[in-house]
Amino acid sequence: MYRALFDHGFRRLDAEKAHHLGFRAIRAARPVLGRRSAPGGAVEAMGLTFPNVLGLAAGFDKNAVGIDALAALGFGHVEVGTVTGEPQPGNPRPRLFRRPEDRAVVNRMGFNNDGAEVVADRLGQRARDRRGRPGPVLGVNIGKTKVLPDDDQAAVEADYEKSTRLLAPYADYLVVNVSSPNTPGLRDLQAVDRLRPLLEQVRRVADQVTVARVPLLVKIAPDLADKDVLEVADLAVAVGLDGMIATNTTISRDGLATDAARVEAIGPGGLSGRPLTERADAVMRMLRDRVGPAMTLIGVGGITTPDDALARLDAGATLLQGYTAFVYEGPRWPLRIIKGVAT
Repeated sequence: MYRALFDHGFRRLDAEKAHHLGFRAIRAARPVLGRRSAPGGAVEAMGLTFPNVLGLAAGFDKNAVGIDALAALGFGHVEVGTVTGEPQPGNPRPRLFRRPEDRAVVNRMGFNNDGAEVVADRLGQRARDRRGRPGPVLGVNIGKTKVLPDDDQAAVEADYEKSTRLLAPYADYLVVNVSSPNTPGLRDLQAVDRLRPLLEQVRRVADQVTVARVPLLVKIAPDLADKDVLEVADLAVAVGLDGMIATNTTISRDGLATDAARVEAIGPGGLSGRPLTERADAVMRMLRDRVGPAMTLIGVGGITTPDDALARLDAGATLLQGYTAFVYEGPRWPLRIIKGVAT
């Protein structure tokens, strides 16, 4: 039924408009969804209990408006954002493109979001409304405001500091995003000499504004050279990060089934979905070999089938996330993955 709706409805719409319509439908259905009982067992990681192994990656719910509706579909954790210190509209439209031939999506959204102050207010209201009732594990993903000079390290750290100060009190875990290809200069922050002071600053601020220690992770790109992946892994261990997320979207267009002229016409942006599977598996294996068995590693990128999920777990992932497959496969996809992994 979802495939028919996608092929004859959503696929004919602008991809961003279709996303907003679909997300609105999920939120509207929240009162009748209840809480779906996923068949997989709980996962203990970073001092947290995740109801199951699968979460929704950042980028779907940028502004924290549908956390509990998404969890009702089966996701054990929901990562909101990327949230920036200041509100920003993102890049000009069109900026989101489906590539069904490759089960992929290209986006150059540019961290469009309401900003840390608005999102923090929203999360605070959610916390008050829930009054301690259990929900999904909540991750908050933070990134750099676009207008900041790329080479002004102090301004960049102050921007992440603002987001941390406002959002860490509501996060079960916090993610520093330095790997989106759609904010100029952001990926330069993956260089260890710039990443170390940024992570240390975020850690200090998070500890100042929370009672219980909030786990801190960094999200990396699949386009890093292998030696750079290992350097970031070594840094994560050295500064005491709780985990890493691998991987973000890729700027590569290698091996696509989509006609080359159509790919070129779309232009720049991060590619997600099936084409990332092989590289994301390889990065996960490198990370696990480097950081050892204790650190939490969250695998994301190209996970479409239960076999993909099992392969990523075999490569060393502690937890999994998806996004693009959720778009293509529909609201029953989370439970299919969780059940497939459990059996």
